[in-house]
Amino acid sequence: MAVQLNHTIVEARDRAETAEFLTGVLGLPGPVPYGPFLVVQADNGVSLDVLQVDGPVHPQHYAFLVSDAEFDEIFERITSRGLPYWADPFQKEPGRINHHDGGRGVYWNDPNGHRLEIITKPYGG
Repeated sequence: MAVQLNHTIVEARDRAETAEFLTGVLGLPGPVPYGPFLVVQADNGVSLDVLQVDGPVHPQHYAFLVSDAEFDEIFERITSRGLPYWADPFQKEPGRINHHDGGRGVYWNDPNGHRLEIITKPYGG
């Protein structure tokens, strides 16, 4: 059996707001409740299980590999919502995308400060 990532927990101050933000920007199906989670299912079988927490949210980084067409669609949703975006994870290149490894990439934040990223080519490949 090959080892595969199945799911990860995404902390949120408001799980519904966060799950709807993720599905809306990424163009994924609506979240599905499962116990204390709202499950956001990615196309490769990995899910982001959004969990509401009472204390501080610990921001994480989530990167999504997408096609060129999907990049265009997601980037349009980012810009049409007026979300700030960067070409780098350190937010030193605002309003730009990167072209690492012959692809395109961009970073933006969710309502909890999680750093989201879409790329069209895996880094280093």
